[in-house]
Amino acid sequence: MSFLPARKGRHRQRYQDHLRLVAGCIPYRLQKDVEDRNSSVTSRINVLMISTPNRDDLVFPKGGWENDETVHEAACREALEEAGVKGILDEDPLGVWEFRSKSRQNCCNMEGGCRGYMFALEVTEELDSWAEQTSYKRKWVSNKKPKLFPEEAYKFCRYDWMRDALQVFLSAIEERGSRRAEKLVELPMFPAADSMAEHQMLTSAGCSEKPPTVQHLEESFTNKCIVQG
Repeated sequence: MSFLPARKGRHRQRYQDHLRLVAGCIPYRLQKDVEDRNSSVTSRINVLMISTPNRDDLVFPKGGWENDETVHEAACREALEEAGVKGILDEDPLGVWEFRSKSRQNCCNMEGGCRGYMFALEVTEELDSWAEQTSYKRKWVSNKKPKLFPEEAYKFCRYDWMRDALQVFLSAIEERGSRRAEKLVELPMFPAADSMAEHQMLTSAGCSEKPPTVQHLEESFTNKCIVQG
């Protein structure tokens, strides 16, 4: 087997304020295109989404943040396990969203609540085989014009909070252009449509590690991805 098996179970799962902590990413790549009659070269944004059996909608890779890894490692691991991609992960999150797990979408209480940290991941490698290949299929979707949403991604995205993350991502990419070294702008937490009480960025008071905005990897873990500051 050329890849590590996906992690199962929640015995290492992190929680804060009774919310399950989740990490995920929006994998992307920039494709150079000639867009106008003046031969002005622009970058087309392609985002990678995954599909699940018997469903037509799409999601971004995400999953539980566990207590033996940083939030960056968790986001990279989910991208590797669910989508089979490696790349360069932005150090700062796009934002933090609170939502309910798919099995608790219709609940009126806090049960099943999640707090999700989403990052941008510039894909540098696609694997032919990956841990959850039988459960998830990859789909690259793109925009027809540089300043528009990848229409298909927005249309078929399963969750409202993921659409919000996509909007934030595209705004940040447009702002920084092709300057890879520039960090994504720091953004506040956005509640999902069913808003669940107070929304705050993770602080060290409820967790054993530093807040994700000040975490740094001691060394690159090349089997997953590189965190870029």
